[in-house]
Amino acid sequence: MTELIAKKRDGFALSKEEIDFMVEGYTRGEIPDYQMSAMLMAMYFRGLDKEETVNLTMAMMHSGDTIDLSGITGIKADKHSTGGVGDKTSLVLCPMVAAQGVKMAKMSGRGLGHTGGTIDKLESFPGFSCEMTTEKFFENVNSVGFAIAAQTADVVPADKKLYALRDVTGTVAVRGLIVSSIMSKKLAAGADIIVLDVKVGSGSFMKTIEDARLLAGEMVEVGKAAGRKTVAVMTDMDSPLGCCVGNALEVKEAISALRGETKGDLLELCLTIGSNILLEGGIAESEEKAREMLVRSIEDGSALKKLAEFVEAQGGDSAAVWDTSLLPEAPIKYEALSTCSGYVKSMQADGIGLVSLQLGGGRVTKESEIDLGVGLVLHKKTGDFVAEGESLATIHASSMEKAEKAAEMLRKCYEFSAEKGEDSPFIKGIVR
Repeated sequence: MTELIAKKRDGFALSKEEIDFMVEGYTRGEIPDYQMSAMLMAMYFRGLDKEETVNLTMAMMHSGDTIDLSGITGIKADKHSTGGVGDKTSLVLCPMVAAQGVKMAKMSGRGLGHTGGTIDKLESFPGFSCEMTTEKFFENVNSVGFAIAAQTADVVPADKKLYALRDVTGTVAVRGLIVSSIMSKKLAAGADIIVLDVKVGSGSFMKTIEDARLLAGEMVEVGKAAGRKTVAVMTDMDSPLGCCVGNALEVKEAISALRGETKGDLLELCLTIGSNILLEGGIAESEEKAREMLVRSIEDGSALKKLAEFVEAQGGDSAAVWDTSLLPEAPIKYEALSTCSGYVKSMQADGIGLVSLQLGGGRVTKESEIDLGVGLVLHKKTGDFVAEGESLATIHASSMEKAEKAAEMLRKCYEFSAEKGEDSPFIKGIVR
């Protein structure tokens, strides 16, 4: 390992055999943290070339169990988001795609910090669980069309160890390591089609379109090298996705979208990702046809019915799909009023995520208890005009003290202008 650290430090590429040796040794505990820390720092400064990134991804993928989806009939697809604020995409996308016959066998995680986790949101349904046997997981995907299970420690254990080390050694921001972390898990999950939602902006890890495009390109190349149909969609995260931030509130917004009541960026994202899944799966011959099919699943109610079937199959009370008042609610609703007039020039999406975190809607540590009912409903986003005294958002809180503090924090996340700025496209580009 000492020789490999020196080799990378001096700017040379590591071979497949060297990468395999390193990943296997570290996963088994034979290579200590201090040596792997030195390697990560060498990678931070020297980077990883495309071949190294592919080899690292494959080594990490094979560090534990891989999921064989051959027990699931039909086309299997998966979707991954690089993380953001208000991202409830899976709750809308999976039912729409499943209504078209494509199977979604999805592994998801919990939220940490200001980014929400899909599992936490789904636990807003009374009784819902993402814990299940492999047999039950396959059974649900086959019968309902999709299932969402908690990630297991047996899948890609190398990533779990490496990510924890990167987090405390200042080496998270290495593109090759980001690619291998995401793609090793997606490839291990076994889907035929992978669509990646690469967020760009203040609420995401990739702050510029250039960085996002490079990340998207490398992930697609790795997917292709592994024989999977892979597409990356680059989307805006300078503003939260949709209008709701907070677990049960986001579930309500997802249900509203499936009822055809909510349009905007959330629906546009789901239609874009969904149409790419249908195109790659050969279900539709054009993006236009694919979009028509997905919209029809909302109009005829089949997508909402799929969500109810999914909730029921995983032990939840599906009555909450039809009557959202059965979902958790916070006792306090407080309007965050604007102290000035003007057009919203920009928003700090990550700051808005921290408002929800302060209310109790996210985890400060892995052991933190989440209050599923708290969060905020935004009434004004970038480009909107706001009059002084008008509400920027409704705060849903457990106490008036927390609501007032959240409103104060929220106001600082908005920047205003006398003139309306130019609209920026929500979909920044697609990499195939």
